[in-house]
Amino acid sequence: MQQLDAATKRNLFLLTCCQAIGQAANTMMFAATALSVVTFYPQRDLATLPVTMQHLGVMLSVFPAALLMQRMGRRFGYRLGSLFGMAGATVVGTGLYLANFWLMCLGGVILGYAVASIQMYRFGAVELVPASHRARAISWVTAGGVVAGVIGPALVRVTHDQWMPIYLATFAAMVALHAIVLVLLSFIRFPSSAEVTAEAAAATGTGTLAPPRPLGRIVAQPRFIVAAVAGMVAYGSMSFLMSASPLAIVACGLPHAEAHWVIFLHVMGMFVPSFFTGNLITRHGTVPVMLWGVALLTLGILAGLGGMTDWHFRVALTLNGVGWNFLFIGATTLLTTTYRANERGKVQAMNDFLVFGTTATASFLAGFAQERLGWVPLNWSALVLMAVALAAVLWLRLQRQPERAAA
Repeated sequence: MQQLDAATKRNLFLLTCCQAIGQAANTMMFAATALSVVTFYPQRDLATLPVTMQHLGVMLSVFPAALLMQRMGRRFGYRLGSLFGMAGATVVGTGLYLANFWLMCLGGVILGYAVASIQMYRFGAVELVPASHRARAISWVTAGGVVAGVIGPALVRVTHDQWMPIYLATFAAMVALHAIVLVLLSFIRFPSSAEVTAEAAAATGTGTLAPPRPLGRIVAQPRFIVAAVAGMVAYGSMSFLMSASPLAIVACGLPHAEAHWVIFLHVMGMFVPSFFTGNLITRHGTVPVMLWGVALLTLGILAGLGGMTDWHFRVALTLNGVGWNFLFIGATTLLTTTYRANERGKVQAMNDFLVFGTTATASFLAGFAQERLGWVPLNWSALVLMAVALAAVLWLRLQRQPERAAA
């Protein structure tokens, strides 16, 4: 296998740092928003709506963000995302200070562009390395979430009561994190769109790439369908349960600190496996790792159904995180085999549009279902998503399609 040079390793390391800090800000949004909303807004079943609006913002942003990056380059697109992150966190914090729920929702929409950009770090990582390192590069950059899982919840614990109203300082800290990412991105050298296309053309052996295919033809491929469905289920089920868990924990009489601790364990579950998920995919293949992800997500749901003590929440959300990691990284790796270099912008955008459309719906339903139905029915409904993911991955296995890049 081709070895990576020092410059590539440096770029990957810096991108991993950006992932860590950017995801820390995103983790803070998840951990703090619902709990801050219920301090002043009487309709508790809408407490997760600002987070839902963030997912909606992601869904609306993926196409312009991806196409802008293909035209202007990754660094320009990613830095613009950081500026949106600073602006969005400022608006959310202002909404909290003014006790204006709808202003917080607007801030969530603005933050959506930043999160869309952060989610595309995994595609930027793919462009930094040879094809043989794709799965590892995705996994390594995703591993930055381990640091995010430490920084994010820790900052929430430290800042949540520093200023009044409660959690105001948390949103101020989010602004600072996005500013740090903006600076770090200036030191990463991403290949230009022309360089990515030229490298892909050289890899064909003919020196040219075939003309881009219509998007409808690309998304009709079994590999794209399964990659999109698996990503939708991974993020949808994870968001559904994670968004509701702080409300469920507090509703059980457990302290706010327990909600912060459970989110920490969940985020560790999401990102610690990234240190070896890429190697597992390289060794065992994408489909087996995705099946393991479905199995772990299912075990997490069963743990949630088993009871509502602190340890039931901890085990359930940790397994949920690990299952998300296997299924989502597997789905992303599979997605990179479905398009050519001159098709990447629209295909990546379509995938993330579907994934975060599902996530927006899931996070909105989470608060409503938790308040109206409760934690146990939430988990039963998540089992339906597991059945969909299992059916999709098994269907791909029956197709017996090789896992190679589109020719």
